[in-house]
Amino acid sequence: MSAPPDEVAGPGHTRVAVLDLIAAMTLEEKLAQLVGLWQGVDRDSGAVAPLQDAMDTVERGFAEYAARGLGQITRHYGTRPLDPAEGLAALAAQQRWLREHTRLGIPAIVHEECLTGLAAWRAAAYPAPPAWGATFDPALVERMAARIGRVMAGLGIHQGLAPVLDVVRDMRWGRVEECISEDPYHVALTGAAYVRGLQSAGVVATLKHFVGYSNSRAGRNLAPVHAGEREIRDVLEFPFEVAVRDAGARSVMNSYAEIDGVPVAADAALLTGTLREEWGFDGTVVADYFAVAFLQTLHRVAEDAGDAAAQAITAGIDVELPTGVTYLRPLQERVEDGRLPLEIVDRALERVLTQKAELGLLDPDWAPPPGPAPAPDTGEDRLLAAEIAERSVVLLHNNGILPLGPGATNARTLAVVGPNARSVQALFGCYSFVNHVLPHHPGTAIGLRAETVESALRREFDPAVLLTARGTGVDDGDTEGFEAATTAARDAEAAVVVVGDRSGLFGRGTSGEGCDVDDLELPGAQRALVEAVIATGTPTIVVLLTGRAYAIGWMFEGAAAVVQAFFPGEEGAGAVAGVLSGRVNPSGRMPMSLPRGVGGQPYSYLHPPLGGASSVTRIGTAPAAPYGFGLSYTEFAYEDFTVGADRVDVAGSVRCAVTVRNTGERSGAEVVQVYASDPVASVTRPLAQLVAFERVFLEPGESVRVHCAVPTRLLAFTGRDGRRIVEPGAITIGVRRDAGEVISEETVLLTGAVHHIDGTEPRISTVTVSAPSAAPAPRAPGQPA
Repeated sequence: MSAPPDEVAGPGHTRVAVLDLIAAMTLEEKLAQLVGLWQGVDRDSGAVAPLQDAMDTVERGFAEYAARGLGQITRHYGTRPLDPAEGLAALAAQQRWLREHTRLGIPAIVHEECLTGLAAWRAAAYPAPPAWGATFDPALVERMAARIGRVMAGLGIHQGLAPVLDVVRDMRWGRVEECISEDPYHVALTGAAYVRGLQSAGVVATLKHFVGYSNSRAGRNLAPVHAGEREIRDVLEFPFEVAVRDAGARSVMNSYAEIDGVPVAADAALLTGTLREEWGFDGTVVADYFAVAFLQTLHRVAEDAGDAAAQAITAGIDVELPTGVTYLRPLQERVEDGRLPLEIVDRALERVLTQKAELGLLDPDWAPPPGPAPAPDTGEDRLLAAEIAERSVVLLHNNGILPLGPGATNARTLAVVGPNARSVQALFGCYSFVNHVLPHHPGTAIGLRAETVESALRREFDPAVLLTARGTGVDDGDTEGFEAATTAARDAEAAVVVVGDRSGLFGRGTSGEGCDVDDLELPGAQRALVEAVIATGTPTIVVLLTGRAYAIGWMFEGAAAVVQAFFPGEEGAGAVAGVLSGRVNPSGRMPMSLPRGVGGQPYSYLHPPLGGASSVTRIGTAPAAPYGFGLSYTEFAYEDFTVGADRVDVAGSVRCAVTVRNTGERSGAEVVQVYASDPVASVTRPLAQLVAFERVFLEPGESVRVHCAVPTRLLAFTGRDGRRIVEPGAITIGVRRDAGEVISEETVLLTGAVHHIDGTEPRISTVTVSAPSAAPAPRAPGQPA
């Protein structure tokens, strides 16, 4: 082995040094840096990637495959149950082999899934992204991501395949559970917080899935996307732009989607034009698993593997994941016969090596973490997981039965029924290790200390007062257990029915990747079970553990209370029990609209006037509960909403303020939501759009003044000529309890000529909180008050 050029060593890596290293490499060595290697995947044990069973797997051993170097090691910890200490030792051995037995001695980047925590055995499993959205608390998400990054860095992992910044467009899509919200501003702030947190630990964040993936026809995974330029630019791209320009994300993963017939994996206009030339992104673009090969096998826009590789790398995909299917021999042949310029390979290689330099992997004294392996699930992790879960639970309906009261001091006889009452797996999403990998390893312990909702209720209340019955399965349609469930309900003072999803992959669940649905009725016989329990006359509390918002508005007619929890993680059962008892005052708000009908999709609150009209169609579009909705055990009053000026420059900021007061008898948190609208524009605009929010905690009788400075950039749209603009004219801005309930709003006139967006404008509102009579104290967006 010969060492890399001396200039590449040390912290001051320069572009010249990287180019010198590239000049010293053979073509095979160059291509080896552009691919990953995924080992330990058993085709017969079940897929953890789309169409994995149809792809060629790498049969060669590590040494043979990596003889000329290796770009990435794919999911070393996340492919099978692996003790962290053993995994760290094995990974270190592979990295030392690369240092000592390849000519240039360049270590590999190690990547893992980390959406709800590191997807590895025994690692902490946090709530799913819709739960992050329900907290309306980006600072809390940033803390979570920093904790995740700490564990990853200690285990020798350099890159995390998260966050997912797809904006929810159709609730039938199985991957809604991986998304934060249906509002792009909400997604942008929360996703950017995750990026900052993960990268603060020295781990590269990877934005998924750029772009359009969530807008597939009929919510079907990988189906074509038919969206206009304005929807792509104004809604779907915005979170990615914020994560790149404001949070400094260092990696992006392409979408599997094809948009109007062009697969994103081969679209230079998006991967190079928008991402790099317009936004200035200079990190790496990595392929979603097998996405390059899909250009040939799925999209059929490439004649062979070499053609697919050439299209993808030319468009801007730098690294083929999970394994080198097309970027090795097929791409080599294209370069050698002159059909692909070597400069295209070198362009991708420069980005990859620059990132390795940033990570310290090109330093001459680099060594893998010496160990011991960090504890992957500590008490601090669990406290944080509980805090997120508690803040994310949404109280959708309450006739006064909640809170039930804590412990034996207010003991009630409770019947706890439903398929998810005794299911630990029901707490986790499909990208948790519990549901992503462990189903392929029956008999293996989940490796986490997590309790079921039933066991949490036994802790929360007197254990002697619970009666239990399963009732039915999640989706088996079985009704034989109804009699036991209704009998338990009749014998109790109140019934808690725990229903919802089973998260899984590619048809193995009711929610998750490849688990799309035809309609939004609860799976299986669960609605019938809920209705049967309600019919007993016993006050019924329905708890939903789901990955999407189902059409459950009918519950509000008969149930005493309805509680929504979006896969709340390892501490989620305790959070649910705490809300029912009153130990936790619910403060979650819906990150997506609650559909009214089982077929009422696609829907977003971001619709123009015609999207909500009822006189032109017999189908009502109003949701059962709007975006941003949620109840509390206390009351909040809004007073004295004001705007800073009634005329604002078209390229300026609109300032407003409101006083929020806790008028109830217990402490609680309120989510202040500011919306704007553009009543008359040159293209149709949403009736309202979120432009600022802030979570405030108030003691009884306490009040605060919330001040917002909303940049006019948040009112920008793609004009008729295809340019991003802010138009002069009247806009309205106001505070609402949710997207549907206006509390107060004012009109502001934007003055001046049409402003053309150039990318330098602020994209995030500034929010400050002060005592009602005090001057506001400035702070960073998302920082806790």
